[in-house]
Amino acid sequence: MWALSLALFLHAEAEPNPPQWPASVNVFGPEDDLATIEAAVNAAYAVNGGQPDIGQFSSKRFVFMFKPGSYNVDVPVGYYTQVLGLGVEPSEVIFTSSKGVYSEESNFAVNPGALCTFWRAAEGFQTNAVYAWNDNGNQGMLWAASQAASLRRIIVTNDLDLYQYRQGDRAAGYASGGYMSNSMVKGKVSSGSQQQYLARNSQVGTWRDGVWNEVFVGTEGAPSSHCGADAAKCAKPFVTVNAAPKVAEKPFISFSNGTYQLNIPRVVENTRGVNYNNVDQVGFEQVYVADASKDTAQSINAKLGLGLHVVLTPGIYTLSEPLRLAHNQQVLLGLGMATLWASAQGAVVVSGCGARVAGLLIAAHSPKTAPALLEWQSPGAACSSTGVMSDVYMRVGGPKNEAPVQADAMLQVDADNVVLDNSWLWRADHLEGGQKVKGQNPCQVGAIINGNDVIAYGLKAEHSLTDQVQWNGERGKTFMFQAELPYDVSQANFGDHGYTGYRVGGSVTAHEAYGVGVYHYFRDNIVTVPSAIIAPPALESSFASPLSVFLNGKGTILHVLNDKGNATAIDPQDPGSAFAQWYCMAKKAGHAAGGTCKVGDAVLCPGTSVGCQGNTCCPDGSTCPSAEEDFACCPHTKKQDCLPPSAGQLCLQEGKLTDCWQSPLSLVV
Repeated sequence: MWALSLALFLHAEAEPNPPQWPASVNVFGPEDDLATIEAAVNAAYAVNGGQPDIGQFSSKRFVFMFKPGSYNVDVPVGYYTQVLGLGVEPSEVIFTSSKGVYSEESNFAVNPGALCTFWRAAEGFQTNAVYAWNDNGNQGMLWAASQAASLRRIIVTNDLDLYQYRQGDRAAGYASGGYMSNSMVKGKVSSGSQQQYLARNSQVGTWRDGVWNEVFVGTEGAPSSHCGADAAKCAKPFVTVNAAPKVAEKPFISFSNGTYQLNIPRVVENTRGVNYNNVDQVGFEQVYVADASKDTAQSINAKLGLGLHVVLTPGIYTLSEPLRLAHNQQVLLGLGMATLWASAQGAVVVSGCGARVAGLLIAAHSPKTAPALLEWQSPGAACSSTGVMSDVYMRVGGPKNEAPVQADAMLQVDADNVVLDNSWLWRADHLEGGQKVKGQNPCQVGAIINGNDVIAYGLKAEHSLTDQVQWNGERGKTFMFQAELPYDVSQANFGDHGYTGYRVGGSVTAHEAYGVGVYHYFRDNIVTVPSAIIAPPALESSFASPLSVFLNGKGTILHVLNDKGNATAIDPQDPGSAFAQWYCMAKKAGHAAGGTCKVGDAVLCPGTSVGCQGNTCCPDGSTCPSAEEDFACCPHTKKQDCLPPSAGQLCLQEGKLTDCWQSPLSLVV
């Protein structure tokens, strides 16, 4: 299907293969001098990485692409940087160095140093790294990052740490919002301080640690589900779903016999584990390679209009009109966090059936953008193909000296059968240099989902001024959702209106959501919000492990789901009264306690807060199935014993009492 591209049907002139890559694209082969590779990656890291927090709002963009072969080189990954292996399978590109490809937290000067470690990616390689990053017994790869920092199609032959601990850092970096798919970790995964994480269609040796909601979908080796964290029962907040109902992996580039191919993974249903072969290939004769230094919205749209696929090389594209994907099965793929500065009409409009949009950072760049930064229009009733959006991140505000910008919404999906695979919709809560936001860069809604049968994996939406997500379509499914309510609102303009983190429309009759978390830090005013999640009462049982969290500041969320669940703060003026709150009766019906079940079941056992362990639905009070991986109180220590949780909680670290990073309260900067 993909090989018979519309480009040929429309008689478009063939593009060069190999393409004429611009200077922003770095391509290496195993024959290249290692010193040359090191010089290139270190030069990029000096601009967009390193301490303290260099490059968070940089205008520089980088991609490093490695042809099949072995590389004994360490590759640090900073902001707006992507590392890609150019094999069809990840084992074709191997990093044999001690550290391999890695991301350290962006700021050692503050305790939550990984909290703002955004906008980077690693894809399509094997790492044999053996470096010991943390005092937890692990040796292997480090990826201490938060939102917009995906791991895809990687093989880790040893261990993987998703956080970084440095002496005196009681927060262990506060990594938050990570994502991994189609990846294999042969050793241990330690998520440490990851407040929430999604692992989809992957394979792990073991997984330990969990703060609020760690969600596993179609992941072999995933732990059993448990709603909430309970130190007394050595239980961690895991949500495990047996299979991904429908998904397609992100398009990627490969190199062989002197030419480049665009690999377009097929849509699959009810899948588990990794799959590196289920792709269709299109030669770059049918792919236009855009260059931010010379291409415009008009020149790119001209190529899209011919039916060509388009690869956007690293850079910032200032758009005078949206890029329009009007042909069926069309692909728009960004490299190196290619950034679209949206026009007043938005940045991308999709109307073709079964389109793919991937690898983009879309930023508001107009005093008014409507209806959305990215609009996925309905292609009509005749469309039976699934559209997929992968690693697409949107933001309103951020860089210093930026003219006033705003947007009605960041994402609007009107089409049916769309998959949203790893999205972050961020109204900036801070500006370059750390300036506070007070009413600036307004955005009303993060995402509006009107289409039916839309599936979201790893959806994050933060700081919009009304609802973070409004889901109006039927039969929607969400696997791991994280929202943070705006800092700079008042009771009058937010709390009294009943705005929320995740809203399912009142007329919706079918909806499922796994691992939905809504957090708040009302910095400027005391704000009371009725509920973190609002949905028709009949759908309450279709939410697994919903959660609300007091982060810092003032105020409270009174309930987790509608009028169910406890308040995040007993006294809105007293942070000492605040706790994370799960509502654990809101879960899909499953097996009876003591009955039979299967490890990896998506459901919890009714009447309990414990999921499937072994082949038995364990009732409350059951013994811990893996005592050596106790409650993840001190992920940076070899001992993971924890004193009973209380305000001012302490950890037992190698026989000594020390501050615990996972206290009932969380610090946000």
